[in-house]
Amino acid sequence: MKNEIKSTVKRGRPVNPTSERQIRLKELDKKRKMGLLKRGRPVDPTSERQVRLKELDAKRKNGELKRGRPSNPNSARQIRLAELAAKMKANGGKMPLGRPKSTKLSIEKLDIKLVDGSTLGIIAV
Repeated sequence: MKNEIKSTVKRGRPVNPTSERQIRLKELDKKRKMGLLKRGRPVDPTSERQVRLKELDAKRKNGELKRGRPSNPNSARQIRLAELAAKMKANGGKMPLGRPKSTKLSIEKLDIKLVDGSTLGIIAV
């Protein structure tokens, strides 16, 4: 039963090929195949929006268009970033992370002999 070919029966309401709607649909289909049927709302090339879009496209191609909001060089954040960049430049391009290293202390144990013969252990830093 899986390999059987079933005959297709046209379902639904019968179509009258000479009706106005069917004639109009056939004409639209012919125009669509020939490429004469335009879809959507036509574009006015002289409109304000289209002129602006052309200018933006030209700026993009020339590399003149900057993206985003321009930064204020006098803002607190930009000043802080400039200071960090100066620190990095002073350190050879590396930014020191975390807290500064502390100096290591050397600990030595001293044994001091007292007069009575006992020893006193002192830790010297």
